[in-house]
Amino acid sequence: MIIKQIKLSNVSKDRLGRLKGKTGIKNWNVLCRWALCYSLSENTMPTDLPIIADSNVEMSWYTFGGEYSDLYDALMIAWCKRMNLPTDEETLSKYFKLHLERGIAHLSGTNFIKNLDDLVHLATGEE
Repeated sequence: MIIKQIKLSNVSKDRLGRLKGKTGIKNWNVLCRWALCYSLSENTMPTDLPIIADSNVEMSWYTFGGEYSDLYDALMIAWCKRMNLPTDEETLSKYFKLHLERGIAHLSGTNFIKNLDDLVHLATGEE
């Protein structure tokens, strides 16, 4: 478990709200999983900015990851190793939060995503 509780910023909450409307995905945790994976796929360091977790959107690690929580642990550990970063709890937590925020920003910032099909096409690389 990388982090016990995940709390989003108000900016990310608003962005996810718009994505929920466009995609029809009802659950925050599902969209957060998409955002994390999208950010990890970029293979670059997310900008190290302070994250103000000031929204009322909060979930446990197990709510975020569901039955695949171990997979998200492994993805973060693999990413840290690929970037030559330590895999201690503090580093994993920090970069998890940064990836989550960046992924949400990127998914909501692409005018390409107008519905669920667009999100799937983005993930599969299909047009």
